[in-house]
Amino acid sequence: MSDHPMRRAVLETSDVTKKYRLEDVEVNALRGVSVRIREGEMVSIMGPSGSGKSTLMHIVGLLDRPTTGEVVLEREDVSRLSPNALAELRNRHIGFVFQAFNLLPRTSALANVELPLIYGGAGGAERTRRAREALERVGLGDRLGHFSSQLSGGQQQRVAIARALVNDPSIVLADEPTGNLDSRSGVEIMATLQELHKQGITVILVTHDDRIARHAERIIHVLDGRVKADVQVTKRVCAEDELAQAADVDAGE
Repeated sequence: MSDHPMRRAVLETSDVTKKYRLEDVEVNALRGVSVRIREGEMVSIMGPSGSGKSTLMHIVGLLDRPTTGEVVLEREDVSRLSPNALAELRNRHIGFVFQAFNLLPRTSALANVELPLIYGGAGGAERTRRAREALERVGLGDRLGHFSSQLSGGQQQRVAIARALVNDPSIVLADEPTGNLDSRSGVEIMATLQELHKQGITVILVTHDDRIARHAERIIHVLDGRVKADVQVTKRVCAEDELAQAADVDAGE
């Protein structure tokens, strides 16, 4: 396992297993998975469909609990917490970005980003201020009043990223964030996530796509419910370079 000795661990799993029962069949989705994510890292969890990466994402995102093993978030063992306690920790520490955006369609970008703050009990003026700052951070300060249906797919995903950022989480967890986007929009989203990483946010990227995975600095390969490899990326993909190359191509046409 790769390590950054000067960075503290923000999230660790130790020998985590997850078993499901489907009718009369027991499915071993995870078989003793131990990973460590350190503060300020950008890490990809990569694997094909059925590998266990989605189950691992649900556990590190506190959306599910392991059958056995430990999950430690910010030095606290969260493996056996109640659903309500897990929900509170999720809202405080983890911002989610999903493939399908999960935005309310007839609601403004600003109101969509305010949602986690409503759940957290923030007042109206504070909600508006923080939501506006989060949208400005992802380059959508001029789209505050636009409905989701008035935005492109890439802009909708940036609204989703702003919503993930609005509670100032220690971790942003992005599950196939480019899966519903054209290639140019996908590169723009990866540029946004890399910029957040440069700002010090811990980013966990879940993907089946090798090129998307290589935008991170480290890749955890999952197969058959186990970590098969945990490696540093030697030739990291820079999304800003990809956008610059695309712009040169467009200019030459």
